[in-house]
Amino acid sequence: MARLRDRALGLGLFLLLLALWEGVCRGLDLPPYLLPSPGRVARVLLSQAPELLAHGAVTLGEMVLGILLGLGAALLVGGGLFALPQAERAVLPLLVATQAAPVFALAPLLVVWFGFGMGPKVALTALVVFFPVALAFLQGLKHRDRGREDLLRLMGGGRIARFRAFHLPGALPPLMGGLKTGVCVAPIGAVLGEWCGASRGLGFLMLQANARLATDRVFAALAVLVVLGTGLYGAVDRLERRLVWWTRPEGRARWLERRERKGRK
Repeated sequence: MARLRDRALGLGLFLLLLALWEGVCRGLDLPPYLLPSPGRVARVLLSQAPELLAHGAVTLGEMVLGILLGLGAALLVGGGLFALPQAERAVLPLLVATQAAPVFALAPLLVVWFGFGMGPKVALTALVVFFPVALAFLQGLKHRDRGREDLLRLMGGGRIARFRAFHLPGALPPLMGGLKTGVCVAPIGAVLGEWCGASRGLGFLMLQANARLATDRVFAALAVLVVLGTGLYGAVDRLERRLVWWTRPEGRARWLERRERKGRK
C-alpha cells in the first residue's frame, strides 16, 4: 500500500511539472526552438517513434554492454584489492586519480583508439560505471564481523569458507548500491561517446536535431533516454530485492512467514 502511495505521489508530481512547463511555454509565448511545450514534444514522440526507438535500441545496447563490462572489471579489481591489501594501498590512489580526469576529455581519445563503432561508447560507459561499483564492492568486502569469523575459524572453516559465509554476503548490499549509481551515470558515457563520433544512437540524433534548432526532437530523444535509464535502474532494483532481500523489511517479513509455515508443518 505504501509503495502504491509513493508511486501515485511521484506520478502526481510529474504531471504537475508537465503542467507548469506547458503553462510557462504558453504564458511567455516562447518560440519552439527555445523551449518546446510538452504537447509538441509528445507529438514528435508519436510521429517519429520508429526512428527514436531504432536509435534508442543502439544506445541501450551500448549502455548494457558498458554496464556489464564495468561491473565485471569492478568485481575483479575490488576482489583483487581485497585479497591483496598491499596492492590496495598502491593501486587505489591511482584509481582515484583516474576519476579526476573528465570523462568528456577521454572521449575523443577513445574514438581515435577504437574508431567510430560501438567500442568507444561501451568503453566510456564502462569507465563511468566501474569506479563507484569497484569502490562499493571493496568497502563491502572489508566490513567484518570478527566474532562470527572467529567462530567459523574454530569450527574449521578456512579462508574461502569465511569469504563465502561473511565477506561476500556483507558486500552484496554495497555492491548493489554502487551498481545503482553506475546505472544512473551509464547514459552519460554512452551519449558522450555518440557525441564524439557516431552515425546511430540517441546522442547522434540529439546532435543532428540541435544543429537544425529542432529542440522538440532533442527533448524527444532525451525523453527516450530517460525512459531507458529508468528502466535499467528498475531492473537493478528488482535484482537487489532478490539478492539482498534481508536488507528490506518486507523481505525479512516474508522470510519469517515462510519459517513459521515450515514450523507448523
